[in-house]
Parts: sequence; C-alpha cells; structure tokens
Amino acid sequence: MPVRNEPWPEGTPTWIDAQVDDVKAAADFYSALFGWDVQDAGPGAGGYHMAFLDGSVVAGIGPKPDNAGPMPSVWSTYISVDDADTTAAKITDAGGSLMMPPFDVMDQGRMTVAFDAAGAAFGLWQAKAHHGIARYGEPGSVSWNELHTRDYQRSRDFYAQVFGYTYTDLDGGDDFTYATIERSSDAQTVGGISHDTSLAEGMPNYWLTWFAVADPDATIDQATGLGARVLFPATDSPFGRMAVLQGAQGEVFGIIQPPATES
Repeated sequence: MPVRNEPWPEGTPTWIDAQVDDVKAAADFYSALFGWDVQDAGPGAGGYHMAFLDGSVVAGIGPKPDNAGPMPSVWSTYISVDDADTTAAKITDAGGSLMMPPFDVMDQGRMTVAFDAAGAAFGLWQAKAHHGIARYGEPGSVSWNELHTRDYQRSRDFYAQVFGYTYTDLDGGDDFTYATIERSSDAQTVGGISHDTSLAEGMPNYWLTWFAVADPDATIDQATGLGARVLFPATDSPFGRMAVLQGAQGEVFGIIQPPATES
C-alpha cells in the first residue's frame, strides 16, 4: 500500500485533523472504526494527538482552539506549501482571509488556517520534521479531499490564483458540476471541487475528507453503533461505493470503497 516519508509537493492536500470537544472520545471512536493507534503528541502539543495506521501517521485529533469561539467539530484539510508566509500573502491578495498569521509548530512545521474567497476553511502546512500523511489510499486512511462550494467559479478562481491549480471538468449531467484539481508542478490530480447546491442556508462551504474502507455497509453499521449518523447512505458510483457520515461529535466525513481494478 502507498506509504510516503518525505514532504508532499506544493498544492497537495497533505494533512487532515479533527478539532473536537472530547479528544479521548474521538480517539476511541476512530480507533474502533478505522483501527488507528492514537497517541498523545507530547508536552507542548496542547493536547494534540497523532493517529497511526500500521505504524505510519495518517491523521491528527486535537481540541478546538481556545480563541475560536463556538464552532462545530470538524475535519480540516491542510494543503502543502513551500513557504507558508508567501502563500498566506497570496490568500489575502486573492480575496481570502487568515484566521491567524503563520506560526511555527515546534520543530514540526509552519502553518496557518485560512478562509478562501468563498468562505471555506482550510489549512496550510509547510513541512519540517512532520511531512504530513504517510499512509494513504488504503482502508483506514485518506482516499480523497474535495471542496464543496455553492460559489463554484469564485472558488475555482481563488485556488487557481493561490496554488496555480488547473481543473478537469467531469461530465455528469445537468445536476452534477464537478472538476478534479491538478497541481501546477506536474498536473497530478490531487483532489476535487463540487458545485454543491444542497448546502443548507447558513452552512459554510467546506472541504470534505474521504476515508477508504473495505466495506462501506459494514463500516456504516459499525459507525452508527459507535454513535455516528448517516447523512448520505451507501451508494454505488463510478468512483466506488460511498457514503457520508457524521461522527459522534458532529464532524462530517466520507467513506468510500474504490472500485476493484483488474489485475
């Protein structure tokens, strides 16, 4: 299965973490659901925990920021950058905003959290000792990251300006407007962007994390037994069988079983 132990190219979704009210409860939930080994990141980490799958890091779980005010529990997507300060300036130039200026996370990296021009939150990660996700594309690890936005063109323009993204439109009919995201360095597909007209009034645009699973139906049964809710039931698609769940503390994530490939 894919394992990476070096920094990701700029423009790649490189890290995910959950901000929750009860870190231990979230660690127990995802350990049971995905087989993670969740460990405290140690002194100075502010209660942040790292999740490992077969010895490789796959995600983080931490408490909500003290200064953030009331906020829902969420999964956040971080995009790899070579220089967080330079990219932060590009974000504001493109009509986005910063939750805080870039800052160092011990010796692990440099980061900030931002809002794009259409209001979706995302993070920047400039890798130092911590390179980001090390295991991916297998059950229990990240499979895909996508932006859900009601401001489709505005969102596309923002990320193209900040990261140099290009897009490939998918043909899915009148009710399906979706494009894959290609990073600028090598045109490699690194995510997707969906024109989501189902977003409820007042709900912000958001980045959705998808986890690979071996059996979505069994995962749903297990997740609901652990306190999760089903927001979108298991459905077959050209991309695999998929569903969207809301974790026990309200955080939303997708699960997907990629279609089998012929050997």
